[in-house]
Formats: sequence, structure tokens, C-alpha cells
Amino acid sequence: MNTIQLDTTNNATGNPIPPTMLRRIDDLVPSPCVRQSTVHPNAMLDCGWGRLIYGPSFSSPAELAQTLLQEAPGTRDIALHVNEPQLVLAEAPANLFLDPSLIFRRTFSPDMKVEEPVPGVTLRRLATRADINAINRLYLMRKMVPMNPRTVWMQRDSDAIVYLVAEDENSGEIIGSAIGVDHQVAFGDEQGGSSLWCLVVDPQTGLSGTGPSLINHLMQIFNERGRTFMDLSVLHTNEHAINLYQKMGFEHVPGFTIKHKNAINEKLFVNSDGNDGIAGLNPYARLIVDEARRRGIGVEVIDAEAGIFKLRYCGHEVMCRESLTELTGGVAMTWCQDKVLTLRRLASVGLRVPRQQVVGDADANAQFLRECGSVVVKPAMGEQGRGISVDIRSEADLPDAIKRAAEVGGHVVLEEFCSGQDLRIVVIGYKVVAAAIRRPAEIIGNGESTIVKLIERQSARRAAATGGESKIPMDEETVRCLAEQGLTMESVPENGQQITVRKTANLHTGGTIHDVTDILHPDLREAAETAARALRIPVVGLDFLVQSPDAQEYVVIEANERPGLANHEPQPTAQRFIDLLFPLTA
Repeated sequence: MNTIQLDTTNNATGNPIPPTMLRRIDDLVPSPCVRQSTVHPNAMLDCGWGRLIYGPSFSSPAELAQTLLQEAPGTRDIALHVNEPQLVLAEAPANLFLDPSLIFRRTFSPDMKVEEPVPGVTLRRLATRADINAINRLYLMRKMVPMNPRTVWMQRDSDAIVYLVAEDENSGEIIGSAIGVDHQVAFGDEQGGSSLWCLVVDPQTGLSGTGPSLINHLMQIFNERGRTFMDLSVLHTNEHAINLYQKMGFEHVPGFTIKHKNAINEKLFVNSDGNDGIAGLNPYARLIVDEARRRGIGVEVIDAEAGIFKLRYCGHEVMCRESLTELTGGVAMTWCQDKVLTLRRLASVGLRVPRQQVVGDADANAQFLRECGSVVVKPAMGEQGRGISVDIRSEADLPDAIKRAAEVGGHVVLEEFCSGQDLRIVVIGYKVVAAAIRRPAEIIGNGESTIVKLIERQSARRAAATGGESKIPMDEETVRCLAEQGLTMESVPENGQQITVRKTANLHTGGTIHDVTDILHPDLREAAETAARALRIPVVGLDFLVQSPDAQEYVVIEANERPGLANHEPQPTAQRFIDLLFPLTA
């Protein structure tokens, strides 16, 4: 079965499920080699990302194996409820494998009660083509196989399959989705079962409980239809998800699924003991390495902790540290690393930048603040949002802000505060590849929890979704931002109240990222490419402040010589990066 995607990461403990958790289902699933009278012959359902193939409907293991071998490129087929998988695998051992997931089942009853959706979330069936695009955006964020829009649109009203979405009531954005399959309608299943597939939740949403709400809603739909149970599948190492399902009343049951050996499933059937160092890479390095390996480019990990690796193809070698390569020269590094030099260089080629001044004595600092009205205090050599204080308006707040920036190291600068949305534009090979609005970390009150608890929960979700890269610091800057809103860490926000807890929008301080590549204004695109050429850097992330990504007003505030390419799904950042290094593999 397809691995259920939640806002968690796999916890590779390998702990076995205790025998007491198992229920026998010998009487629930018929043998794959005995066709039942009401089961549809060779039953399968195209879900848009691949086919669900119902094992009991096939008259022989050979027939089932041959059907799996007909999987279309770029899709993921799943044969479920295969009771004698060894016979199917024996037909094509080089091409098929046993999926290492566990099946969990919730048995229904006429009086079964399910919880209502969490406040702030609306659950409904897919209704528009825009819904399909929104679901695929979530799938790509979670490295899932996107759906074929035509297939989904044609069967959006089908009784066999339910495409469910979760909508944020405040923003109108799709923040979650799940697929439910009615086994009786789709396959003629005599046991009257159903199943859950492709549960996905936006890792950037502040609304907790979206995933369980989707599950509960599907259970309610199928229970009202008179179905007897709902199955789901989860990777055996995903302990967090397993615990959640158990709390929701699901029980582990025996059962097997079979998949085709393809690039999508490779991590499930290739034994990787970590000796090559790839498993130790962070998400930014891993994205590039995975794309290189897909193209047959050799990879040698030099320092996994630092994200340093070597790529080799046809005698050509390139050393990388994530997206920073040997193609970036020393002068370009100098220009990007020192924010004073960055803005001076960009201003020299006619790009708009904010006023800036290196911290001096108290009088000079206060005078600059009075001239600007509001300033940003930042370490000139800092990164990832560390030590930055935004929108400082009071002279009394300046000393503490300067001290925080100085603790990062190097000289400190005062910069004119410019309002606007934080826009990151990634340029590769001097061409814009991706653009995203970055929003500061927010929490949403529930009327019960303190801000501390809400931050802890949101940080846990963000860390799980980003491999530990994104967390909300609970430091002096967070306290200052809350104080400006009349709040403290112990305040209990009202249900649905949105609170911005940071003013910087960096991913590493809990910020969220929203793709806007398709609507980027041509002037912003030209400014980014001009900046990259001026800095003589082939791969760069440029930070703009804009009124809107589709408007022409801007200022450039920073250049990052090692942008995180993994933050810009669904744009092909890794592909364009490898194209630059090894154009013959494009």
C-alpha cells in the first residue's frame, strides 16, 4: 500500500508490533487464487497517481504479476490484500517487491462516533481543477507522486473513490487532502471494506489536527454507506503515525501489498546501510544527490555533517557543499557573505537597495534611526536569520538589538526598515528558476494552550516536515515581538487567533515558504538575474522586499551563496542545478 504521509518524519526504530496488537483476518480477505462470485474480475482503480490492484480478484499469481509489470512510467501501482505474496513475487522476483508497510484497520459499527473537524478547517470533496493543483502542490512538498489532473477530474464524482480536501477557513487555502476508496463499489469486495490513501497535510499550516480530521471524515462517509471497516497503510518505522492511528482506534492486522521496483519506490527495496554517507546528508544536500544519482552521476560523500560531497561524470568532477560549488569564485563569496559589500555592489549596477550603516557610537546609531524611522539590526556576516532584529523604532531598544547581532560575530549593520513581503528568488546559471514568498512564523490559538505550548507544537510540526531545519526560537526577539502585541509567553490566545511570533521570515526560525514563480513580475526577474551577474555567482538566492510578487516595486536586501534548493518544490531547482554542472545529462 502507499505510505501514508503525515506532518512527521520516519523514526527508524524498527520496533516490532506486539502480537497482542494483531487481529486475524483470514475470514475477511479471500485467497488471491480463488475468485469470489461478486468480486469484479481483475479489479483495479486508477487513482491518478497509479492503480490500486485488488489481489483477490485475480485468478492466478502470474496474472497479478503481469498486471503489476504493466505499470505506466512515473506512476506507482499497488497490489493490495495479496494473501500469498511469495507466489506473485516468484513470477517476477527481479521486478516486484513486498512493501515494508503495516496495515491498520478501524472496524465500523452503526453507532460509531467520530470527532468533528478541528476549528478553522472545512472538509469537502474535490470540486475544481484548482483543487487538483493544490493537492499536487502538497504531494510535491511531501515527495509524493502527483496525480494526473485529467484522470482525477473525470472521476471526481465517482462513488468508488473520494477525493477529500481540507480548507483553511481564514485563508481559503487547501492545507490537506486524503483519498478514500470504497472497496465494495470499486472491486466488488464481499466484505464491504474501504481504505484510506495519500493522507497529506501542509507542513506549514498552523492548524493542528487536520490529518485526524480528514481520517475521521472519511470514516464517517464510509460508515454511513454501510461499509464494515477502513484500512490504511503506514511504513513500519513510522512510530509517531502508528501511535496516532492506535489512539484513533485502528488495530494492526496481517496483510501484504506488492509494488513494482521503480525509481519512486527505490528506497523501499534497496538495502542502504549508510556506509556511503548519503543517509547522513541534510535535506538540501540530499535533494541534489538524489537527482545526480537518478542521472547516473557518481556521488562521493566527503563530510555528511557539513553537506560536502563530490559529483563525478565522465571524468568531470565537481565539489559541492549543498548548492555551493567550485563554480562560485572567491570574490563572489566575499560579495555575498558581507551584507555591506552585497548592497554596495548591487547599488553600483543600478539596483534598488535600502540605506545601510555600520554600527558606530551611540549618537551615530541614534541619528541613523531618527533619519530612517525604523531599522533592521543584523550581523553583517550572519545567516539563517540569526541575530537579526526587525523594525526597531525606539532608541532604547537599539543597544540590546546590537548586542544580539554582535553575539553572532563580525561587525553589525543598521539598515533602513522597508515594509513589504519577503521574496526569495533562486537564480541558477544566471536564469531565475524559482521564487517564493517567505512568511514569518505564526501560531493559531485554540482558547486553551499558552503561547509557549503553541510554539512548541508548531516547532515540532515544522521540524518534522523539514528534517529538523525549521524551528521557532523562544528567545528575546520572540518575546519582543509578542510584547508589541500585548502578549507574553504565558498568554492564552483565543480560538482561531493568529499571532505572528517572529518578524524575520527565515525558514530556520520557523518561517513558511509559498511558491510564486508563475506570477513573478518581469522586472523582478530581470533584477534578480542582473544581481547574479553583478555578483558573478552562478547559483544564488536573492532576498527582496516587495509589495507583491506580481508588482515591480522592490528593494534587494541580501544574497545567499548557498540557497536551500529543497525549499522550492515544485520548481525544478535540483534539476537545473545538475544541468548547470553536467549539461550532457540534461
